Amino acid sequence: MSMSYVHGYSSTEARRLGDQADTLAELLHHDTSYPAGSRVLEAGCGVGAQTVHLAAASPGAHIVAVDHNAGSLAQARARAIGVAQVEWCHADLYDLPFTDGSFDHVFVCFVLEHLAEPLRVLTELGRVLRPGGTITVIEGDHGSAFFHPDDPDAHAAIAHQTRLQSAAGGNALIGRQLQPLLSGAGYHDIVVRPRTVYADRTRPALVEGFTRRTFIAVMESVRDDALAAGLGTPAEWDRGIAGLRRTAEEGGTFHYTYFKARAIRR
Repeated sequence: MSMSYVHGYSSTEARRLGDQADTLAELLHHDTSYPAGSRVLEAGCGVGAQTVHLAAASPGAHIVAVDHNAGSLAQARARAIGVAQVEWCHADLYDLPFTDGSFDHVFVCFVLEHLAEPLRVLTELGRVLRPGGTITVIEGDHGSAFFHPDDPDAHAAIAHQTRLQSAAGGNALIGRQLQPLLSGAGYHDIVVRPRTVYADRTRPALVEGFTRRTFIAVMESVRDDALAAGLGTPAEWDRGIAGLRRTAEEGGTFHYTYFKARAIRR
């Protein structure tokens, strides 16, 4: 499968994914639940950070969580010990080992941004989704990040990360493309809505969980790889990350938008 996870597979990244999922669970998943007895495919479950929230919201559903990385699946199993309704599967999202129409619902969160051919994957997911079944897709968009104090070096660091992800075959700006992607894959009744994160000192949990442990942590994690790729200098990266850190301090604010789409298979 043509997929390169730009953030890597370290224990630090696994913790970041957990922090992100826990911090954003209410914002992103409060309106996602599946009926008892339904079969749900989670495509690209990673370390299971989203899976545990998905399972908690739909205790009667049977969830099949798929990922191409065996190490991530092992971490996911450990994270979800005691969650009996989840079945784990090591598989390629471009060529899923399921028959046509095997699932009632499909759930995809923070996956398409890492794929070289997201339209092809959405089409394959449509194959295993029954007619009338739903797909839910959630993705971010780094172009939606703005903050105070404004800082050109911080913006440059975000742009470097976006270029690094693009070079790896991904797209950190994919949130704005969900409607045309789903339409191109043959889905209908497509509804896309923004889910905005705004953090300031009056929302300390978001400052810590999102601004520091999710977004800034992403920039910190790719610094060395970006430098190796010739994207900026060490001094520029250090200034950029320092600028982002100031947004999490007294007087700072941070804004970011995720996009959540829901569509139906014809």
